[in-house]
Amino acid sequence: MKVILTEDVKSLGKKGEIVNVSDGYARNMLFPKKLGVEANAKNINDLKLQKAHEDKVAKEQLEAAEAYKKELEEKEIVLSIKVGEGGKLFGSVSTKEIAEAAKEQLGYEIDKKKMQLPSPIKVLGTTMVPIRLHPKVTAELKVIVREA
Repeated sequence: MKVILTEDVKSLGKKGEIVNVSDGYARNMLFPKKLGVEANAKNINDLKLQKAHEDKVAKEQLEAAEAYKKELEEKEIVLSIKVGEGGKLFGSVSTKEIAEAAKEQLGYEIDKKKMQLPSPIKVLGTTMVPIRLHPKVTAELKVIVREA
């Protein structure tokens, strides 16, 4: 019997795949647990429509991320921090401070977890901070650290 999986099933397949299973396995395991539906003409058509919708949504999200990237790369954030002798910073600038400054200065809500800063900023000057907006889109935000 051909079955369309509605959930990922270990050792059988991923969600949305059409698999061939025995009648008993389909009736006694997959259907009662709502892990799959019978692959008839209506359900196959519904699956095609659902996949088309998911592709459309994914494309829109990618385009929105690209537009947001262009907008972010034109902006810059200025942070002031205390400096000791010889230009050494007291502490460092982390993604948390950058996210807060982006909210204050630019009005953007940027998740600090999406910033890919290898280590906190410990020097004065300009640093480009990569921000992962989408699995395929990474923006570079300009962060300027100045003496307070």
